[in-house]
Amino acid sequence: MFAVTRLRVDAAEATVVAEQVEALLAALAARPGFRDGDVGRSADDPTLWALVTRWDGVGAYRRGLSAAEVKIAGAPVWMHAIDEPGAYLPADEPGVPRAEA
Repeated sequence: MFAVTRLRVDAAEATVVAEQVEALLAALAARPGFRDGDVGRSADDPTLWALVTRWDGVGAYRRGLSAAEVKIAGAPVWMHAIDEPGAYLPADEPGVPRAEA
């Protein structure tokens, strides 16, 4: 599964938030089931960022986020998060409903 967290980051805070995201990714990397993660900025709006992480499954993702060190590293990052669903299952995974055309 993968998770997408979109962040709204002002230009004045970009350098600090980038460092905070790297610290968060390091904390996540220490969690069982974490595969990898990336951060990027929108090509159309540099204040809109996306943090994408990949996990062995929903359980690993939820357990990873509940770890104390992740909560501590994540707090300054998540204050920039846009409140929206962020956990996704691959479309070809069994049990994932398909969109009807």
